Amino acid sequence: MSKKNKPDDRGYVYSTDPGFSFDSGSSSSETLPPEKQDLRLRYETRHRGGKPVTVIDGFIGKLEALEELGRKLKTFCGTGGSAKDGIILVQGDQREKVRSYLSKNGYRFKG
Repeated sequence: MSKKNKPDDRGYVYSTDPGFSFDSGSSSSETLPPEKQDLRLRYETRHRGGKPVTVIDGFIGKLEALEELGRKLKTFCGTGGSAKDGIILVQGDQREKVRSYLSKNGYRFKG
């Protein structure tokens, strides 16, 4: 494969536009304080093999802050889960525990 056709880390292979330049695309947005976050809380089983999860989405901020909030929620609920792309997944139906944690720590949420 020639150097010109090698994909880069962002997935671009080749552009014919002479003025093309890659966007940095970095998540340089600052993390909003808990009072200004507008999180949405819901319960899902769809597309997960019938396994229930509690979904928290709408987080605005850096990936590190999202992962930290996800880690704290999973520890508080005593379950597993993941945090990526602005969404936190907590295994099981943990809506009541997540609501109590978020309200205790000053987060705004719906659901």
